Amino acid sequence: MSKLSLDSKLAILSDAARYDASCASSGTTRRDSKDGKGLGSTEGSGICHAYAPDGRCISLLKILMTNFCIYDCAYCVNRVSSNTPRARFSVEEVVSLTIEFYRRNYIEGLFLSSGIIRSPDATMEDMVRIARTLREQHQFRGYIHLKTIPDAAPELIEQAGLYADRLSMNVELPTDASVAAYAPEKNPATIRRAMGEFRSRKEASTDRSHTGKRPPRFAPAGQSTQMIVGADLSTDATILGTATRLYGDYRLKRVYYSAFSPIPDAAAALPLIRPPLQREHRLYQADWLLRFYGFNLAEITGARADGNLDLEIDPKLAWALANRHHFPLDVNRAPKEMLLRVPGFGTKTVGRILATRSHRTLRHDDLARMGAAMKKARAFITLKDWSPGALTDSAGLRARFAPPPEQLSLF
Repeated sequence: MSKLSLDSKLAILSDAARYDASCASSGTTRRDSKDGKGLGSTEGSGICHAYAPDGRCISLLKILMTNFCIYDCAYCVNRVSSNTPRARFSVEEVVSLTIEFYRRNYIEGLFLSSGIIRSPDATMEDMVRIARTLREQHQFRGYIHLKTIPDAAPELIEQAGLYADRLSMNVELPTDASVAAYAPEKNPATIRRAMGEFRSRKEASTDRSHTGKRPPRFAPAGQSTQMIVGADLSTDATILGTATRLYGDYRLKRVYYSAFSPIPDAAAALPLIRPPLQREHRLYQADWLLRFYGFNLAEITGARADGNLDLEIDPKLAWALANRHHFPLDVNRAPKEMLLRVPGFGTKTVGRILATRSHRTLRHDDLARMGAAMKKARAFITLKDWSPGALTDSAGLRARFAPPPEQLSLF
C-alpha cells in the first residue's frame, strides 16, 4: 500500500468529518469554486464555521484523526466493514496542520474526532496528546472541540477537559433499542455514565476550595452530543423527547441532529422514512422552541397523529394553525409568553415589543422595523392600524405558507 501524502490524508479525513456535528451549519447544498467561477466552498479541506461560547462565528479545522474503526455501526460510513478509502494522521501531523492553518489565518480553532483504532483508550490518548501539545508546547489559545470516546478511561476524558474548550459524546441513536440493533458494540448505559461524570466534573470545577482557590478549568464551553436521525423508525416526538431528557439530565449546551443519508452498501439494512435534511432542519427549529420559547413537547409534536413534525411549514406556524382559538393577539396587550408563540416573532423582536409598548402604542410599521416577519405574523395579530379580519380562521391560510405541490418526473 503506497504512503499517502498529507494533502491526500487531509482530503480523506476532512471529508469523513462532515458527518460529525460541530456547531456548524448543515444541510446546505454542495458548492465550490473549482471551475474558476466565484469564490469559496461549502466543503473543501476541512474548514467549517462554528460559534464560540461568546457568540462569535469562528472558523475551525474540522478533521478526523483517522477513519479506521474497529466498530461496525450500520449507519456509519467509516465502520470496519465499509470499503471507504482509509487514512490516519499522526499526532504530530494534526498539531502541524492546526498551527500552520492558524498562522495563515485560515482557522481560529480545531474540531477533532476519530474512528476507534486499537482500543478506545489508545485513541483517546492520542487525542489528548494533540490537545496537550497544542496548549503546552505551542501555547495555542484558539478554540478546541474534542469528540470524546465514552468507553475510554475516565482519567483520559478528564485530561481532555483540561485542554479542550468543549467536549462531546455521541448518544448515537434516539433509543437504546435502536443502538442495540444498529450499533451493538456500543452501550447506551456507558455513554450516559460518561456524560454524567462530565457533568459532575464540570460542576466541581466551578467550586472554590476553603482557601478561595478555583480548581483547574474543565471544558469551559460545556458538553454537547450528537444524535443520528432517520437511521431508525423513531418518530420526531421520540427524538425530541430524548433530547429534552438529555438537556435536563446532563446540562448539555446543544443536542445536534445529524440527518442520516443511506450509505450505498448499507441502505438496504436501514429504514429511511422521511426526507433527511428537511427533517433535520425542522428538528433544530423545534429544539429551539422547546428551549427558548416556552413550548412543551406535546404542543410541538401534537399537530400530527403520527408524532412527526410537519415538513412543509415550521413547527411554530404548525402549532399556531392548529390552535387558532388563541389568535389574533393584541400586540399592545398580550403577555410575553403568548407573543413568543406568534409566527414571525423571535425572542429579540418580542423583547423590543415589550420595551417599546411601555411608553407608546405600536403600529404595523413599527413591528417591521423591529425585525418581525410580518408575512407570517399578520394573520395572527391585531394592532391599532391592523386587523386580520377573517384571515385568521380562513380555510386557505395554510396554503399561504406551505410550498406549492410539484409535478414529479416519471423518468
